[in-house]
Amino acid sequence: MSHHLLRLKFGEQYDPEYLDCVEDLLSDEMVLSMQNFIQHGDVSCLDHCLKVSYISFKLSKRLKLDRRSAARGALLHDFFLYDWHHTKTEEGLLGFVHSRIAHRNAIERFELNGLEQDIIIKHMWPLNVTLPKFKESYLVCFIDKYCATLELEFIHVNIKKWKVSQTI
Repeated sequence: MSHHLLRLKFGEQYDPEYLDCVEDLLSDEMVLSMQNFIQHGDVSCLDHCLKVSYISFKLSKRLKLDRRSAARGALLHDFFLYDWHHTKTEEGLLGFVHSRIAHRNAIERFELNGLEQDIIIKHMWPLNVTLPKFKESYLVCFIDKYCATLELEFIHVNIKKWKVSQTI
């Protein structure tokens, strides 16, 4: 199992069922290469996807949804394999195209069910205007935005230092 899983730890141990769902993906060299690309702030693409995947798995399990597909789709949702800070694609701006690129990369490498594919393609809703088809797709979409927000550097600003000017 990959050493990158050590960063995913949310307590004393992992849910073994989660590891069973994603073990094949985490043993893939291209998935592991996502560690080489920064996603938000100083968080790698792999670490971001692992967080989204694990939280999606746990919430799907609690909500009695398809936790396996949620975990797998979420782990591959940003499988676009380039540094978007320095590389521009001919296909367009990252926010609008990376879900299609991630989907293309994922289906070339893995056999994915329709739910997993929908999660990858639709995770940028509402920026990408096509509505997700499944509850799990919405769940991953919202968890992705939650994790991305926490990873952004401006979240770490000490709010007590902010000065509010009043105009009366």
